[in-house]
Amino acid sequence: MEAAGGGQPFGHAPPDYQHRLKDGTFRDAAVRRGFIRKVYLTLMIQLLATVGIICAFLYWAMVIVLIVALSCCGNLRRQVPLNFIALSLFTLAEGLMLGAATVYFNAEAVLWAVGATALVSFALTLFAMQTKWDFTGLNGSMWVFAWTLLSFALLCGILRSQYLYILYACLGTLLFSLYLVFDTQRILGGKHRKYEVSPEEYVFAALNLYLDIVTLFLLLLQLIGLCR
Repeated sequence: MEAAGGGQPFGHAPPDYQHRLKDGTFRDAAVRRGFIRKVYLTLMIQLLATVGIICAFLYWAMVIVLIVALSCCGNLRRQVPLNFIALSLFTLAEGLMLGAATVYFNAEAVLWAVGATALVSFALTLFAMQTKWDFTGLNGSMWVFAWTLLSFALLCGILRSQYLYILYACLGTLLFSLYLVFDTQRILGGKHRKYEVSPEEYVFAALNLYLDIVTLFLLLLQLIGLCR
C-alpha cells in the first residue's frame, strides 16, 4: 500500500546508513577519529551533568533527612556516639553542598562573605549575652516572618528582578540574625529567658547555631554577589 501522495510504501525498510562508506567519507582515519572524539566528549558531558544533578539531590536529601532525624528523634541526638556520627555526616553533606554553591561566585566575594559572617556572628553572640531583652519570647513572630519570607522568595522566583533578590537577601539576613540571637539566648538560659534548651540537648543546640550561621553566610554571599 502506498502513501496518499504517491510516495514510497509504508512498509519500506529504513535507509541503509552504511551507504556513506561508498564515497569514502568514513574511510579517512582522521575523520573517523574526530567523529569518535566528538561522540565520547558529548557522552562524557552528559554523564558528568547527570552525576552532578544526582549528587546535588543526594546532598539535599541527606541534609534534609539528617535535620529531620536530629530534630525529631530525641534518643538519636542524646545517645553517644550516634549523635556525633549523625552530626558529622550532616556537617560533611552540608560542607559539600556549600562548596558546590560557592563555585558560582568569585573568590573575593566568598572571602568577603566569610569575613562578614564571622563579624556579624561574633557581634550578635556578644549582644545576645549582654542584652536584657528576651528574644526567646519572639518565637511565634519569627515563625510568621519566616513563612512570609518564603512566600516572598516564590514571588522573586516568578518576577526575577535583581532588586527583589537584593531585598530578599536583606530580609533573610535580618531574619537569621534574629534567629542567631534567639538560639544563643535559649542556650544561655537564665531567669530573664522565657525558653531555654536542656543541658542534654547540646547536639541539637549546636545544630541550630550551625544552621543559623550557614544560612546567614549564604544570604550575605548572595547579597554581595548581587551588589557587585
